[in-house]
Amino acid sequence: MRKTGGRYDLAIALGILAARKQFPKSALANLEFYGELALSGELRSVPGMLPAVLKACEAGRAVVIPVENRAEASLAGADVYPAASLLEVTAHLGGRAPIRLLERAVPAERAEAQNDLIDVKGQQHAKRALEVAAAGGHNLLFVGPPGTGKSMLARRMPGLLPSMSEAEALEAAAIDSVLGKPLVLSDWRRRPFRAPHHTASAPAMVGGGPGPRPGEVSRAHNGVLFLDELPEFNRSVLEVLREPMETGAITISRAARQAEYPAKFQLIAAMNPCPCGYLGDNQADCRCSGDRVASYRGKISGPLLDRIDLHVEVTRPSTAVLRSGSADGESSATVAARIKSAWCVQMQRSGTSNARLEGEQMAEHCDADDQCWALLENAAEQFNLSARAHQRVLRVSRTIADLANATNITPPHVAEALSMRCLDRRP
Repeated sequence: MRKTGGRYDLAIALGILAARKQFPKSALANLEFYGELALSGELRSVPGMLPAVLKACEAGRAVVIPVENRAEASLAGADVYPAASLLEVTAHLGGRAPIRLLERAVPAERAEAQNDLIDVKGQQHAKRALEVAAAGGHNLLFVGPPGTGKSMLARRMPGLLPSMSEAEALEAAAIDSVLGKPLVLSDWRRRPFRAPHHTASAPAMVGGGPGPRPGEVSRAHNGVLFLDELPEFNRSVLEVLREPMETGAITISRAARQAEYPAKFQLIAAMNPCPCGYLGDNQADCRCSGDRVASYRGKISGPLLDRIDLHVEVTRPSTAVLRSGSADGESSATVAARIKSAWCVQMQRSGTSNARLEGEQMAEHCDADDQCWALLENAAEQFNLSARAHQRVLRVSRTIADLANATNITPPHVAEALSMRCLDRRP
C-alpha cells in the first residue's frame, strides 16, 4: 500500500483485500473509489471530489466516497455510496451491510442580492455602464477620485447578472472542489465574485504551485473578477490576464505536468486618475507632476486596456445628492429584469454573450448602416482606436441595441458605446 502522511490510498487497500478474498472481485466491477484511508480505518475527504464523480457519472459508473465529501458529490446525479470507514466499504462489497445510495441534492434558487443598486447615490452614467456591461458580458473599467463609489458600484454587479445555468453552477462548484473549498448551497447559481488584493502574485491570480492548482481567474469562472486599485497590481500580474480574457481558459505548465483550467470571467476594474487620486477633480487639487501621472498610468499596458470594453469616468457626486434620503434611480431587481431579457436575446441568437462574438457571428450580428460606420471611422481617427477597440465598440453597440429591444444597431447606439470608452481622459 502507498502511504502518505499517515494515510493510505483507499483503492489500493481494497485491491489488496480483494486479493485476500475478503469479498469477491466481481464486487469491484463498475465501481470507482475515492478517498484517503487513515491508519484507524477511517475514510477521509479528498479535494476534487465533484469533478471526479461527474466523470464517473458520464462513464455510467457508481462511486464510493468518504462521508465528508457527500455534500458536493450529491450534486452529480451518479450512484454514490458514502462510507465512513473501510469496514463499511468491505461490508457493502461483501453484501453483508449494503450502504444506502446518496440522494441527489436539489439546491434552492439563489437568494436576493444584498447589495442593491438603488443604494448608490447619483452616478447615473456609471450605473448605465454597469447595466450595459452586465447585459453583454463586457469588461469594464471605472476611473475616478477616491470615495466616488467605484468599488460600491462594482460590488452591485452579481445582483444584476442572470443566474448560472445548472451546467455553469457545476463548473464553478467543481473548481472550488479541486481547491478543497466547502460547498455553499445558499449561493448555488449565484455567479462568483472574486476580488483579490493588489498584492496578489501571478500564481495566485492565474494558478500554479507543484500541483498545479486553480487561481483567482478560475475561481471567477462564469462570474466576475474585480480588481480594485488596478495600477497598484504588479504589471507582470496584470499581463498574465490577457490570455484568459481572450480564450476563457488558462494553461499552467510545470516540469512534471500541465493543467488547463477554465477562466471565462468578466473583468471589472477600478482606478484613480493619478497617484494622489484628484486629477480633474473640481473639489480638490492634484499634487502629481506630469511624469508621475504618466508613470502611474503606464503600469497598465495598452494591450490590456484594449481588452476592456468600457472605460467610464466616475465623478464626485454633489453634496445635495448625498444628502437626499430618497431612493435614487432603479433597484437592482428592475435593472436585472432588463439585463435578463437582453441576455436571453443573445443566447437565442448566437448562443453566447455579445462580448464573445467572433468571426462570422460578429459580422452577422454586429452589422451596422453607413451612418454608424461613418461615426465609428471618425472616432477611430480622432481617438486612435485599434482594430480590437473598434470591434469592441461594435459589440457594446449590439448590447445597447438589445437592451432597447432594437433589431439593428443605429447611430445612437454607437454614440453611447463610444461615450463609455472615456476617450477624452482614457488612462
